[in-house]
Amino acid sequence: MLGARDKQVCARLARCGSAWRRSRGALDARGSAQRYNQAMSPTVLRIGPFRFYFFSREEPRMHVHVECADGEAKFWLEPTVGLAQNYGLTEQQLKVAQGYVEANADVIRSAWKTHFGD
Repeated sequence: MLGARDKQVCARLARCGSAWRRSRGALDARGSAQRYNQAMSPTVLRIGPFRFYFFSREEPRMHVHVECADGEAKFWLEPTVGLAQNYGLTEQQLKVAQGYVEANADVIRSAWKTHFGD
């Protein structure tokens, strides 16, 4: 369950915009990068400022990437949910993101199996 402080952080992050994603090539005028990203890194969930997705050509251990305007993180899904790597998210953002991963772990695992096969 998210506390009032976590909800404030999420609201603040939602207002940050998408400059970070644009700077990483997520969008272009024709949308070709966007189509590529959908095939190679399909979005599983969007909650508040966070996008939860997979990379199609990465290691076989079940995990999910989480990004927002400030950076991204990678969480293992098995054997338990845990932080694998962090690139620019604050401790507060990591706490909120991990809470979302834990709350939606079954949905994320199901999407992994659908995308990569059993």
